[in-house]
This record gives sequence, C-alpha cells and structure tokens, in this order.
Amino acid sequence: MSNLNTIEIKAFIPSKDFEVSKAFYEDLGFKKASDSDGVAYFHFGNTSFLLQDFYAKAQTENFMMHLLVEDISSWHESVMKSGVVEKYSVDVSEITEQPWGMLDFALYDPSGVLWRFGQNV
Repeated sequence: MSNLNTIEIKAFIPSKDFEVSKAFYEDLGFKKASDSDGVAYFHFGNTSFLLQDFYAKAQTENFMMHLLVEDISSWHESVMKSGVVEKYSVDVSEITEQPWGMLDFALYDPSGVLWRFGQNV
C-alpha cells in the first residue's frame, strides 16, 4: 500500500503591484490568510493560491488560472457586483458555452493574469 497521498497544490501567481493585486483578490471575495516576505496566501472555500510580489511581463501575460465552480451565473454576477471591473480597469467576458462541455467566463487581474471560471454542463 502506497503512502503517496496529496493534500493540496497551489500556484504562485505573479503581481505587478503587490498591494493592488492583494486588494483586487480581497475585493473578489478571496480571504487573505497570511502575508509576509512578499507572498500572500489566499483562499476561497477549498481552493487557494499564493500571490507573490514578483513580476515578469512575459510570464505574467502567459499565466492562466482555472477555477471550477458549481454555479457559473452566480460567480459572474458576484464578479460584476464586486466593482473590480471599474475599480481596477480589468476585463471580464460574458458567460460562453464551450465545445468541451463547460460554461465559462474570463477575467483578467490587474497584472494581466487570466482567470477562467468554469462550470461543467
């Protein structure tokens, strides 16, 4: 019997302006659990990531996160009501049905990281 169990995997998300990015994610509803030495730990329910005070344009513009959710309409509505689009001048798409069997929408963070929120159909 193997004891190779896993607990969690987290991405280190780059940020162009660490303070602005921390505020953005808090405004989206993520909870900041810790913040020290240029790394902030954020979570929402069972999902989490590490925001880092590091920026490389090419890396950041090619960085993508995918968040699988139960109710895509509620998440889209929450993002729109959060005020992040106006406050941070970021782009969010409409909900689209994808050929691979998902409903999804895209949101860019202030640094250019692309988030795709998806729901299985």
